Amino acid sequence: MSLTEAILRPLRASSAKPLVTHYDDATGSRVELSVATMANWAAKTANWLVEEYDVEAGTPVAVRLPAHWQTAGVLLGAWWAGAHVVAEGPAAVTFVAPGVSADGVAATVSLDPMGRYLGGSRDGVIDFIGEARLFGDDYFGAPVPGSTPALAGLTVDEVLARAAGLEPGVRVLSTREWTVPDGVLSALVAPLVAGGSVVQVSNPARVDAHRTAERTTLDLT
Repeated sequence: MSLTEAILRPLRASSAKPLVTHYDDATGSRVELSVATMANWAAKTANWLVEEYDVEAGTPVAVRLPAHWQTAGVLLGAWWAGAHVVAEGPAAVTFVAPGVSADGVAATVSLDPMGRYLGGSRDGVIDFIGEARLFGDDYFGAPVPGSTPALAGLTVDEVLARAAGLEPGVRVLSTREWTVPDGVLSALVAPLVAGGSVVQVSNPARVDAHRTAERTTLDLT
């Protein structure tokens, strides 16, 4: 079973439940994605990776993105396809923020709060949101063995083991960056494995207000 299946399967019974909420205090934006909406973004990502770049179990995919709801969709989609998420090095695809370059195939993620795309791929820039949004909302790929590398050398089974331990249903308020592997493991995977949810705050300036409004139960700062 892929890491994404292990995370999402227990949550699908409550598909309308908030899963990832992203604040950017520099712009005043707030975006909330339910389990169902996040699963759709992950499926589109997985289908795009498999159909366009032949990603399969163990294929390296680099993610060089800040903590953001779009990054969550990229990570969950990559794992659903069986990809091995790394920070650097040779990869089938490297996900980057606008204005950032990478060797090989670089997919630029808009990081727009409302999910707007970049206007299309051109001049060697792959508009990831623009392309992936055209793919299916469900993913029916091949099974992913638990021994498959999933995160910076850790296998699916090892990631799940290291992510265990948080209180079931925890609602985490986090200002941590999603570094690979530590930030991704502690601030995204661990809360979701616990059947919880994440309130991620970028450029934090109103953390106390967010904690109250979102009724979070654990801080990761």
